[in-house]
Amino acid sequence: MSVRLEGVSKIVGRETHLADVSLAFERGTLNVVLGPTLSGKTSLLRVLAGLDVPTAGRVWVDGVDVTGVDVRKRSVAMVYQQFINYPNLTVFENIASPLRVRGAGRAEVEEKVRAAAATLRLDHLLDRTPLELSGGQQQRCAIARAIVKGADLVLLDEPLANLDYKLREELREELPRIFAESGAVFVYATTEPSEALLLGGSTAAMSEGRLVQFGPTLDLYRRPIDLLAARTFSDPPLNVMTVEKEGDSVRLPTGAPVAAVGMLANAPDGTLQIGVRAHDLSLAGISEEPIRLVGAAEVTEITGSESYLHFRAGPLHWVALLPGVHEIAPGAPVAVRIDPRRLFVFDAAGRLVAAPDAGPSSDLID
Repeated sequence: MSVRLEGVSKIVGRETHLADVSLAFERGTLNVVLGPTLSGKTSLLRVLAGLDVPTAGRVWVDGVDVTGVDVRKRSVAMVYQQFINYPNLTVFENIASPLRVRGAGRAEVEEKVRAAAATLRLDHLLDRTPLELSGGQQQRCAIARAIVKGADLVLLDEPLANLDYKLREELREELPRIFAESGAVFVYATTEPSEALLLGGSTAAMSEGRLVQFGPTLDLYRRPIDLLAARTFSDPPLNVMTVEKEGDSVRLPTGAPVAAVGMLANAPDGTLQIGVRAHDLSLAGISEEPIRLVGAAEVTEITGSESYLHFRAGPLHWVALLPGVHEIAPGAPVAVRIDPRRLFVFDAAGRLVAAPDAGPSSDLID
C-alpha cells in the first residue's frame, strides 16, 4: 500500500491548518510527523484518515483517488492521545471489537486477539476491564485494537503524551518492534524531537501547516535544510545568533570579533545565522577559547544527571545543557564555550550553508 498527499490544503474559516502539503508513505514504513502545537499534525492525520476533506489537493491510495471517501470505507485505524476503550468490555473484547464488527469467526478472533495481546504484553490481562488497568496498559489496549484491525494505514496522534515518564519510555522502546512486525503504513504524530529520534524511520517536520522537510529521521536531525527545520528538531530551542563574516574574522552580536574557524571557515562573507544545540555548549576553561560568550546566569534547572543553564550574553538569551550538577546562582558571571566544529551555519535567508559532520555527539538530542 502507498499513501500520497498531493498539494493538500485545509482552510477552516480564516485559519490555514494545512498549506500545500505533498507527502508519500510506503507500505511497511514508520513515519513521524514532528512539530509544535498548531503545526498541522492532527489536521494532516485527519485528512489521511478521511475524517476531513481537504480544501484543495488530492489524497491517493495505491494510485486511486480517495479524496472525500468516508473513513468507514478506508482501511484505517487510529490511536489518539486520550486512550479510548470500552469501559464495560474486557481487554479481550476491546481488542476483538473491530473483528466482531466485520463478522470474523470465533477461531480468527481468538487467534488474532491473543497474538496482538502477546505483542503488546497484555496476554495476562485479557479478562480485566480498562478501569482495572494502568494508563500505559490502557494505551497498549488501544494500540492492540488498532493492530488487530489489520488496517493498511495506522495513525497515532501523540499516543504517549498523557502517560508518565516511565510508561512513555517503555512504550517508545516497544513501538518500533511492534511496527516492524506489521506491514501497514504507520504515521506517528509527536511534538518531541527525542521521540522522533527514538522511533527512527522517516520524519516530516511541520510548521504552521507547512511541510518543512521530509526524509530519514537522522538525516533531518543532522542536516536540516534550513533554520526552520533545525528549530523544529531542537528541544530545548535551538540557540541562534546573527553574525557578520568578513574574510577570516566573524563579529558576534556581543561585539566581539572571533576567528572564522570550524564550520565558519568556508562560509561566505556577509550576514550569517549561527545555530547551536544546547548540548554542544560547555563552560569555558581558563585557556583562550575559539568562540566564547561571556555573560550572566539567569536560571539553572538541575535534573540530576544534567543541568540546563539559561544565560544572557549581551542581546542573546541562550540555554546550555551541561552534564552533571551545576549550582550557578542567578546573576553569577559565566563564560560559555561554543565548539566551532558543532555549528549549523545558515545564510541571511535561513538556508543551510554548513552542518557539523555526523559523529557520536551529533546523534544526541538536547
